[in-house]
Amino acid sequence: MATAPAEHGGAMAPLPFRVAGRDRETADTWTLSLEPVAAPAPLVAPGQFMMVYAFGIGEVPISVSGEPNRAGPVVLTVRAVGAVTRAICAAAPGTVLGLRGPFGSSWPVETAAGGDVVVVAGGIGLAPLRPVVLSVLARRGAFELVSVLYGARTPHDLLFTRELEEWRRAVDVALTVDAAESGWRGTVGVVPKLVAPARFRPAETTAFVCGPEIMMRFTIDALLAAGVSAERVMVSLERDMHCGVGLCGHCQLGPTLICRDGPVYSYAEVAPWLEVREL
Repeated sequence: MATAPAEHGGAMAPLPFRVAGRDRETADTWTLSLEPVAAPAPLVAPGQFMMVYAFGIGEVPISVSGEPNRAGPVVLTVRAVGAVTRAICAAAPGTVLGLRGPFGSSWPVETAAGGDVVVVAGGIGLAPLRPVVLSVLARRGAFELVSVLYGARTPHDLLFTRELEEWRRAVDVALTVDAAESGWRGTVGVVPKLVAPARFRPAETTAFVCGPEIMMRFTIDALLAAGVSAERVMVSLERDMHCGVGLCGHCQLGPTLICRDGPVYSYAEVAPWLEVREL
């Protein structure tokens, strides 16, 4: 269900946030903690996103990667791939950025309670799924079998590497890379190949999937082949969102506007449109 943006800022007015911390994750990815300059920080549900404005350069949507539903800094994990994201990643502590939101639907973590959870991520897709894992770990006893399946291009492109090792204490973690490097002892191959050997009971499973669209297509196929219901395969789509409030139409996918109706959907909701390759 979509959550309204923080009332104190309004949907279209960016609020000033100051960079309080900046940690490098990989060669091109940083995690930033942002504190509000004036108004209180908004509560953000897992899977929601903020519109992040680098003053004088532009604005982009970024999923929140921090602990959900709590007062505190807004945590964003950003890959530098264009002018705006490069400016955001380069923002040193003390820099002021503009934030609008939070926007969008959230991961249905609560409805997964009592069953198994499979989190499948590719590349930067682990950032919007990190709140799911943190939510599950905070209430580990409310869930049965839990697997985190994650892959990246190389070992050096894996996010949150120290946390991944900590997560292993409470849940199953399987990692893969497209291209191994010296010293890598893990799996080499694409992320969807991690689904078949994972431990979960298909009829009791809710799957959360985020990553490159081609990776999500094949992951969904693997989950469905294993017997997971399409209604319980949740995906996050990030197609060309510009305004965050459903006005500009850039993120339209079939009958849905991703920034307004998503970015989190069940596969059953969007299957007809994801199968049309030209959309």
